[in-house]
Amino acid sequence: MTRYLMAVYGPAERNEFGTYASQEEMDEAMAATGAFNESLRERGHWVFADGLGPVSNATVVDGQGSAPVVTDGPYLESKEYLGGFWIIEAPDLDVALALAAEGSRACRGKVEVRPFEAP
Repeated sequence: MTRYLMAVYGPAERNEFGTYASQEEMDEAMAATGAFNESLRERGHWVFADGLGPVSNATVVDGQGSAPVVTDGPYLESKEYLGGFWIIEAPDLDVALALAAEGSRACRGKVEVRPFEAP
């Protein structure tokens, strides 16, 4: 089984409901995502998943010099950022893409799929 990162991207702009338009929409997406997570566990694909805090809370650390340089904010300036992710195991890319489609539908976000290099 290969491990894949399924990264959920969405707009940087957030309101009181995160990236959702309303409390109802957010609640529906959270319930659907929870059900999707449970189905990943039941089908043996689950490794780990979580959501990330707002990009405004990001900090970049560059420790390559003699002293670390710490910068507030994200590494890249963008209108869309990584909002959460799943790490799954799947027998091949086709299965991973099908799972990403399910995850995208559940969380109502765009999902990027990337395999891990390690066997």
